[in-house]
Amino acid sequence: MIDWMGFVVVLLAALTGTVIVVGLYSLGLKLLVRAGRVPVVSPATFTDAITVFTEAEIKSAAKKAAKAVRKNPLSPMQKRIALVAAYTCFALCGAAVLFGIYLIVPALHG
Repeated sequence: MIDWMGFVVVLLAALTGTVIVVGLYSLGLKLLVRAGRVPVVSPATFTDAITVFTEAEIKSAAKKAAKAVRKNPLSPMQKRIALVAAYTCFALCGAAVLFGIYLIVPALHG
């Protein structure tokens, strides 16, 4: 006979962990943008790979990010608070991932 209760517990734990990690990371990114630190990442170039973005698209994205920083209505103190909150969200996200690894690896808590 199948142990349905164990399956349900694992399913709920996995969904809860996923919501926590994704939620903290996305909130951290949102706060990072509100703090005026728009993350613009140029694509990596791989041998024999198709480049996703052209140089013009990269420059356009950087220009839009700079414009968004200029249009930010927050005061410098509010930006600093948003930046600290963003880094806190990223730290909590990392802690949640490490806690999940701790729970999965029996050698760490056995």
